[in-house]
Amino acid sequence: MPSPTNPLHHTEHRPWPLPAQPWVMAQVWHDLLFAHWPIPAAEMAALLPPGLTLDTWEGEAWVGVVPFRMSGVRPRFVPAVPGLSAFPELNVRTYVRVGDKPGVCFFSLDAANAIAVAVARALFHLPYFRAEMGCEAEGEAIRYASKRTHSGAPPAELRGRYGPIGPVYQAAPGTLEAWLTERYCLYSVDGRGRIYRGEIHHRAWPLQKAEATFERNSVAQAAGIGLPAVPPLLHFARRLDVVAWAIQPVEGEGEGRRRFS
Repeated sequence: MPSPTNPLHHTEHRPWPLPAQPWVMAQVWHDLLFAHWPIPAAEMAALLPPGLTLDTWEGEAWVGVVPFRMSGVRPRFVPAVPGLSAFPELNVRTYVRVGDKPGVCFFSLDAANAIAVAVARALFHLPYFRAEMGCEAEGEAIRYASKRTHSGAPPAELRGRYGPIGPVYQAAPGTLEAWLTERYCLYSVDGRGRIYRGEIHHRAWPLQKAEATFERNSVAQAAGIGLPAVPPLLHFARRLDVVAWAIQPVEGEGEGRRRFS
């Protein structure tokens, strides 16, 4: 009988088949907020590494500020370790594609776990930064705070409160909500400009409409992105079980080009 939490028992929603190789990392995402703003495509494209094609929705790029917390972070066949496997994370992301696979490009990932930061920077070529962070429940809502402490990194801070305001639903295929959230790979770039793809898998997002109040939000600005003076598009997810595969170099799928799609 399929497990409601095992993501490998739910694959019918994926845009392409699962990788043939075994997954290498498992984690659970909790109390996650998607806060999205539209950004002019030319401005966003100028910030991307060469070789990544900006993915747009009706001609506009989008930037996401995504606070959440993780638990059960562990390699395959290794149990979660208390004190090391659960911590808050905060990322700033946009949407790209290489070849026929749309995915996520991260401008920053702040985490309250120095070991996780070091491992992700070394093995996944992701722009992780150390930060002092807090994530506490206030009824159904979440009080969240993050202040970057990574030496030499641009200052970045997020402080606010967010939570769900509606029932759980799945984004309909072909909608902006699905385009923003249903992404099953990430792209990273090493110091030599080589592009890597990391496949991930999870159930379709159990989204809820959300509300949020930000007392401080400079994480996008730290990446050179100016947020427009419009309310963000907000979605909340209480829990999602995730597995990830080792990153693989991308060969012959568009390196050296920067364009929109």
